[in-house]
Amino acid sequence: MTANLPQQFDHDAPVFPVSVAASLADMHPQTLRGYDRLGLVVPRRARGRGRRYSLRDVARLRHIQRLSQDEGINLEGIRRILQLEEHIETLQQQVARLNETLHRVQNLPEAARIFTAEATGDVHHGRYRATRRLALPPR
Repeated sequence: MTANLPQQFDHDAPVFPVSVAASLADMHPQTLRGYDRLGLVVPRRARGRGRRYSLRDVARLRHIQRLSQDEGINLEGIRRILQLEEHIETLQQQVARLNETLHRVQNLPEAARIFTAEATGDVHHGRYRATRRLALPPR
């Protein structure tokens, strides 16, 4: 179906009104409004057009419904699960960025990877030997 679209569809685009999103998620529109009040799925608001849901919002609504109906989890439990899932996603993105950085650093020439860090926080690339002061300077 997406192959027939003239351009790539933005999954975060707020395009569906409450009635359509409720139908796609197989829920009553009032349920969506309640989830909005509870902060479980907060749609964007268009000027004068009310709530607008994205495909990502609809997927989240379906996920909430599955947790509630199939797993028997209450709304507070679902809220916590969603928070933890978002935290996991954030951590996975951080790990991916760190892996990219590590890969770049590992591919640098050996001399570029050598650095010295001072107690003051200054970092020097390559081998660096600061002259040590044996006594504090006079005030």
